[in-house]
Parts: sequence; structure tokens; C-alpha cells
Amino acid sequence: MVNVAIIGIISVLLAIAFKKGREEYSLYISIAACFIILFLGIGKLETILDTINRLQGYIKINSAYINILVKIIGITYVTEFAAALCKDSGYQSIGEQVELVGKLSILAISMPILLALLDTINNFLTVG
Repeated sequence: MVNVAIIGIISVLLAIAFKKGREEYSLYISIAACFIILFLGIGKLETILDTINRLQGYIKINSAYINILVKIIGITYVTEFAAALCKDSGYQSIGEQVELVGKLSILAISMPILLALLDTINNFLTVG
């Protein structure tokens, strides 16, 4: 995390330095820093996936639900990354639309989990 913080701080300082004279360089520095930090963050996904697999070994969870969870994590990460780039580039409305579509995508992907939960509640109520 220290590396990410250092990269972020150096990138912001460089972007500020170029903001006055060469504004396009400021944007390029910002985008490059975002991609570097993104690739550093992707390395952490292996740990998360290993932990999810270990949890699945302890608790019998349908693998379809695990796949949905991983997709939701991916959508969230990509959405936040894209929306932040749009907003930093001065396109606030596009960034907000990216966030909206990301939220709708998560909602659509999570529907099987919601239906399974409702089936479980329905079975519990009819048995009880």
C-alpha cells in the first residue's frame, strides 16, 4: 500500500506541475498513474480468490454464487476506475452514467441470488 500511496502522491505532484503549461500532459500522467495502480491492485485479487475458495471448502456454497460474487467485485472495480477517470478528465456526467450502468449491471447479475433467497424464505414459511 505504501507503493501505491507514493505513486499516487508523485503522480499528483507531477500532474499539478504540468497543469499550467501543458494540460494534456497532466491528463496523461493521471491516466498512466491510474493504470499502474490498477495493475498493482489486480495482484491482490489472487488473495481474494484464494480466500473465497477456502471459504467454499468450509461452507458448502453453490459455485454459481461464488462466480456471481467474483463478477460483482470485477464490475465494481472496473466501474469505479472508469468513472474516476471520466470525472478527473472533466466529464462528470459521463462518469455518473458509467456508475449508473455499473450499479444496474450488479443488480442484474445478482438477481439469481435474490431469487434463491426468496425461495429459501418461501420454503421456510411454508414448512413452519
